Amino acid sequence: MIFVYFLTRPIVSVIPAHQVSIDDLEKRYGLEESAQPDFFPEWTTNLDALTELEKQYLDRVKTHFKHLLKSLPLLENSVKMVVLSPLLDLAGFYDEPFRIRSEVGVK
Repeated sequence: MIFVYFLTRPIVSVIPAHQVSIDDLEKRYGLEESAQPDFFPEWTTNLDALTELEKQYLDRVKTHFKHLLKSLPLLENSVKMVVLSPLLDLAGFYDEPFRIRSEVGVK
């Protein structure tokens, strides 16, 4: 899953990160996603080939994450549910011999 964005117009103002979304940047500054698969070749070199099912699964995670990016605020737990959990599942980290533990709540 590779997300690469570039600006088509220069940014002339400073916006705190917690007040901006990808959707805002697309509208205000012409931010566009690059569909160029070799934008960062080091991310795709010397990797095992993915199965068709894995590609479909990752495309679905990518679609969900892109949808999540459109709204504010982008919260950690939302990213964990939409991206991290499916990737851990695909990688087999919920299977034996691995065990997961959640943080203990603080009252």
